[in-house]
Amino acid sequence: MFVQITKEEYLKELSKKAWYQTNNIIWTVIFIYPLFSVIDYIFANSYWVQILIVRIIIDFLVLGLWSFFQRKNYDYRVLLHITFFMLSATSAILCNIVDIQQLNVYYLVFSAIILFFNLMAFWEPFNSVIQVLFAFLLLAIFFTLFSQYTLDLVITNGGQFFLIIALISCLVPGARFKIIERDVRSQILIGKSNEQLKEQNRDINEKNNIIDAQYEQLRKLDSQKNNFINIAGHDLKNLIGNIVMSNNMLKEDDYRLSADQLELVGYISEASEKMQYLLNKLMDVKEIESPEMKFNLEIFDVNTEVMHVFKGLVETAQMKNIHLIDNILKMPLSVNLDRVFVGQVFQNLLSNAIKFSQTNNNIRVVTSLQRQKFVFEIIDEGMPIGQAELDMMFNKLKTLGDASGHIESRLGLGLSIAKLMTQEMGGELTYRSDDNGNYFRVEFYVIN
Repeated sequence: MFVQITKEEYLKELSKKAWYQTNNIIWTVIFIYPLFSVIDYIFANSYWVQILIVRIIIDFLVLGLWSFFQRKNYDYRVLLHITFFMLSATSAILCNIVDIQQLNVYYLVFSAIILFFNLMAFWEPFNSVIQVLFAFLLLAIFFTLFSQYTLDLVITNGGQFFLIIALISCLVPGARFKIIERDVRSQILIGKSNEQLKEQNRDINEKNNIIDAQYEQLRKLDSQKNNFINIAGHDLKNLIGNIVMSNNMLKEDDYRLSADQLELVGYISEASEKMQYLLNKLMDVKEIESPEMKFNLEIFDVNTEVMHVFKGLVETAQMKNIHLIDNILKMPLSVNLDRVFVGQVFQNLLSNAIKFSQTNNNIRVVTSLQRQKFVFEIIDEGMPIGQAELDMMFNKLKTLGDASGHIESRLGLGLSIAKLMTQEMGGELTYRSDDNGNYFRVEFYVIN
């Protein structure tokens, strides 16, 4: 988080701090300065009343000047210089008209005034130097006009203390000015950082609310999806049950059927059993959403399963005038997998390859053994579907976008399921679509 301070912001905050310190000085002078008449009453009894009147007049002048500078928003430094000049003039006169015995007291009072200003004022060090020079100049002028004593007497009776305190106090504003500047900058940074954090916190809260709303919407959609699977699965099970029952009735009268009809009845029976098995798996929503699916593993010849799928789709391919080329190994390769799901993977890939291929085309089905892995390949050298389209189809619930005339549009669940089942059973499914056509490849480990 990066915070920047503009020059205007910095100067504005410095001005606030300076006026805060100036207000403290002015109101301290207004309330305390008249009380100095107590000292006058004790040490300058003969004219303390006149001095009190002067102090009160100075108080009112300071108050009036403060109000004027506040309204006009003039520089606070000028106000402090004027105030100090009036206080210095009064003190300088008193230091030169009182008796020699009271000089120490009034020089200490004058020193206290200078020290107070230099400790409280927020300004550049040269302003304090100007004040001290003014004080020395006023003392010199009034010494010439009113003093009855020599310079040595004045210095030895309080002058030396005044000189030391005045000079040392000039060193205070420099360090104080730098410290307050740094403090103001830090306060601005902290304030702006807090504002940024509040803004970020508001953004986070808003995003959290959006996420919560989306989560609730997804939860409802997930519930609707589960209900849909249950309803669709229940209806499909009823339909498959009718097919199985009708097929069993045909089997009872098998003596009336020809060899080809008996073969078809066998295909129907086998396909119905697979359908029932897959439906039972898909309807188990908890199993689908669990990290791992449970399979009925068995050892079988995977090439035989590929050949079975191949033969089952030959007529489907011929309906589109597509020629399926058999490059399936005739040697047995044993795998330890779920036979139904493996067959469904091959079925989904090959049926989709036929479905999305153009007519008058050749599709090669190849199996091989490579590095202790069974490799199943579908090679379609016709018009490519497109890599982006395949990516969409291999992602669950993604639809195939604007297909051309020879490409059929459908929901890409078959390929999504094939990819999911392959990965769940420890295999690997890859695909590509480029200028050379469409290519699908499945790998499973074989048993030695």
